[in-house]
Amino acid sequence: MRYLEIKNYDVSNGPGVRVSIFVSGCTHHCKGCFNESSWDFKAGKEFGEEDINNIIELMKPDYINGLSLLGGEPFEPVNQEGLLPLVKRVKEVYPNKNIWCYSGYLFDKQILDIMVPKYKYTSELLKYIDVLVDGEFHLDEKDLSIIFRGSSNQRIIDVQESLKENKIVLNYRNDFRRGQDDKNKRI
Repeated sequence: MRYLEIKNYDVSNGPGVRVSIFVSGCTHHCKGCFNESSWDFKAGKEFGEEDINNIIELMKPDYINGLSLLGGEPFEPVNQEGLLPLVKRVKEVYPNKNIWCYSGYLFDKQILDIMVPKYKYTSELLKYIDVLVDGEFHLDEKDLSIIFRGSSNQRIIDVQESLKENKIVLNYRNDFRRGQDDKNKRI
């Protein structure tokens, strides 16, 4: 797996202050993508143990809420294999910090129905992801008033509850818009 950037102090890709990794490689090629440079699977640097250790260290402060996986496409098979050791380690070291993942693939129709039976790492990777923002970016549904998503077709899914309930459980932030009161909301 390759990656373009490890970003500390990210406040755009999940709640609170986060560490984010932008992986290389995406086959969606969404019109209007904010990160077209990440489409190339050969872009960036090779991801390895030193990068995992760096991310673990960056996540150490109490004010870091969690880790966000973006791209490119984290659920491309080569990226799943590369991200699995990272998410395992994050949950071992920081069990109370959350992991968010952004994917153009649909959770139910593509990740669960197609990838889980087809790819070796998919179901194990899902065990470590707390929240999945799914669906391709649709330029015609771009909405700057919503947070943590680029277009209104994208869903914010509570992965662990969805797996437990065997149905899609949306995270409260699906209907959350900038400027609304955030009190008593769950992450």
